[in-house]
Amino acid sequence: MDCLVCHEQTGTYRKFPSGAGYPAPYVEDPANPGTQKGVPFPGESKSYFAPDWSRVAQSVARPSRMNCGTCHFYGGGGDAVKHGDLDSTMGRPPKTLDVHMGTRESGGQDFTCVRCHTTHSHHIAGRIYETPAAAERKSLLQDDLGDKILCESCHGTEPHQSGGMSDKINDHTDTVSCQACHIPEFARAQSTKMWWDWSKAGQLMDGKEVVMGPDGKSVFDRKKGEFRWEKNVVPEYYWFDGTLDHVTVADPIDPTAEVWLNRPQGSADDPNSRIMPFKVHRAMAPYDKVNKVMVIPHLFPFNKDDDTAYWKGYDWNRAIEVGMEKAGQPYSGEYGFVETTYVFPTTHMVAPKNEALPCEACHSRQSRLAGITEVYMPGRDTFAMVDAAGWVGVTGAMVAVIIHGLMRFVSGLRRKEE
Repeated sequence: MDCLVCHEQTGTYRKFPSGAGYPAPYVEDPANPGTQKGVPFPGESKSYFAPDWSRVAQSVARPSRMNCGTCHFYGGGGDAVKHGDLDSTMGRPPKTLDVHMGTRESGGQDFTCVRCHTTHSHHIAGRIYETPAAAERKSLLQDDLGDKILCESCHGTEPHQSGGMSDKINDHTDTVSCQACHIPEFARAQSTKMWWDWSKAGQLMDGKEVVMGPDGKSVFDRKKGEFRWEKNVVPEYYWFDGTLDHVTVADPIDPTAEVWLNRPQGSADDPNSRIMPFKVHRAMAPYDKVNKVMVIPHLFPFNKDDDTAYWKGYDWNRAIEVGMEKAGQPYSGEYGFVETTYVFPTTHMVAPKNEALPCEACHSRQSRLAGITEVYMPGRDTFAMVDAAGWVGVTGAMVAVIIHGLMRFVSGLRRKEE
């Protein structure tokens, strides 16, 4: 990335698809000297224009929400594709969508991204992948911000007012992330991509190269395959210490089982782990059937004559061969498709407090935390001996009440006879 991606505020600075990160070049229009001519790109109907550099140079400022959103709202190839909690609606969301980023008019705090993701010498706080996020639970209430930014950084470890039920809720902060309760669903404004079947790429659906769904998003694209989009999605929950274990192109996989391309790390025994909500994206992706590794296909053409790219020749074998060669990895020449899983921690779209999850969302037989089996959870779990003892106590109490009532009734009759 160059500096202007984050700091240019005119909105005219755009990357040129084949420019290796650079904007479109300035090309003068021969028919109108002194004006520029749009540069077309193969396969796209629009033309690209060079930025107005004088205007750009005079508009450098702190990153705006849209500076960040230009990449993070549209990651993965389109709006809301990659992250379930980040999409274009977060540019100016209402408070009901996110209490922190919600506009002032809607009652929100109107935070920009850099309000929480602060920087020191361009080192951005908030990354939660490389080292445990909770190893240093620093607070802005007492300390300078470290590399990690957590809910506790502003709200402390006892975020709820003391007294009554709030004390019990505060007891949860050593095992449950704030996000688990305060982000009841993600993709609440628009749907996010939850399933991507690459094995359907290269084909046609009902004779069409692109098929649009009811919400205006493609459910099939010849270049990429078949998709499923979902809205108001309930997250999946895992213990998370802030690190993700990733599968690389050199790591062997088991194609008979679902391949977790990344997996949350953490456990109930780790004091730095918390129960965290995740978007879990699943897909059918290509792999090497002989070497049993995931592969890197060559998708985007190097130039207009490059027919080894999958999006040009629609030949998986050639695309994988070229891609793996560029990556310096061996390829057997035989490929297949395997189901994969990829997780995204959910930290945005914090709902208003009156929409936080009720206790029974987890403490019931229909618990959201059915997959968290390492701990005993009242209301969800049972122990036969404890349950039996409890029912014995309840039955005994009821018998005692009945006997006591009968005795009072009989004694009352006797007094009346006297």
